[in-house]
Amino acid sequence: MTRARLELGKEGEDLALRKLESIGYRCIERNFRCALGELDLVARDGETLVFVEIKTRKGKSLDYAKEAVHARKQRQISKAALAYMKRNGCEEAKARFDVVVIHQKDSGKHIEVIRNAFDLAYP
Repeated sequence: MTRARLELGKEGEDLALRKLESIGYRCIERNFRCALGELDLVARDGETLVFVEIKTRKGKSLDYAKEAVHARKQRQISKAALAYMKRNGCEEAKARFDVVVIHQKDSGKHIEVIRNAFDLAYP
């Protein structure tokens, strides 16, 4: 991955976190990694454990960023979320998957939070 893409991703994660905190989410962990995959952000929204996938795109359409969370990606996120829950003893917690899409254009940034973006996709 190029340095520019890494920087764009980091900037997007920071923007997403600020947006989520402004609407009441509380960050638990960023960039959780395990053998099964990675979670961009783990947060709490009230009593609900939320696994957040963040997609940042520059210049391309908002729909292009949304389409990046396809079925294979959903399965990978689901596996990592189950591993997170097992590792942290919260298998019984109410949980959901959200996606934050950030579209950057010359005219500014558009941030969209999609709650309950997809269901558990494993196995």
